Formats: sequence, structure tokens, C-alpha cells
Amino acid sequence: MIVNLTGQAGAGKSTIARELEKLLYNSVVIDGDELREIFVNKDYSEEGRRKNITNAYNIARFLEAKGFTPIVALISPYEDLREDLKSISNVKEIYIHTTQIRGRESYFAENYISPKENYLDLSTDSSLTECVQKIIKYLNS
Repeated sequence: MIVNLTGQAGAGKSTIARELEKLLYNSVVIDGDELREIFVNKDYSEEGRRKNITNAYNIARFLEAKGFTPIVALISPYEDLREDLKSISNVKEIYIHTTQIRGRESYFAENYISPKENYLDLSTDSSLTECVQKIIKYLNS
């Protein structure tokens, strides 16, 4: 299973991913910001974002095939890339959003398309503990 946390910058994806990593067996976080550092990709155009997302999803698929539970935490604004991943892997998608922006507005994806089906809609206006509990319940359903 691949856990795919998607949503705008500052919504809490990385924070939630790190908490989930503590609870899920054999899990590893693939964080979009960390990937940008590793692959030296500071391009936030659509082309740069697609490249970063594709790298993340390919790494997730590789890790899943090796028996890990990848937790992908990145904006991933493009519905086609998320749906492609779901079509070839066992993906649990969680759309994370908030009304309390946490200082990352400059990284917003203007053309973000939120998920339309087969996902958990999660507001991080709740506590971290409540958010993680909802995700665990969703993953076990």
C-alpha cells in the first residue's frame, strides 16, 4: 500500500506523514521538499512539479514492491498523475487542507485539482492526534 498525502503548501502533509511513519509498519516518508533537495529541483513550474511528483511516485512504487509502506507527502496538484498512480498501485489517497495557512503560500499550486473519488477528505483544523486517528481508521477500512 502507498499512502498519498496531497494538498496545498502549509496544510500539514509533512507533519502528518512523520506521525504516521511512527505508527505504520515498515513505513518510510517521501517528502516533496526533501526530494527537491536531493534532485536539485527548484523549478515550481508545471514541468518542474510534474518531474518532482513523477520521481516521488516512482520511488514509492519501488519501495512498495520491496515490502515497505511509502507515505508520500507532496502537493501533487495534477489529478492525472495521482489517478495514474492509483491505476497501477494500491493507493490510499488523503486530501489534506486547512483554513490555517502555515506560511508556505509562495509554494501554492494555482491549478491544484482536488481529488474527486476514492480518498479521505481531511481538515487539519483538528488536532494532529485526531487527524492521524482518522487516517489510521481510513487505512484499515
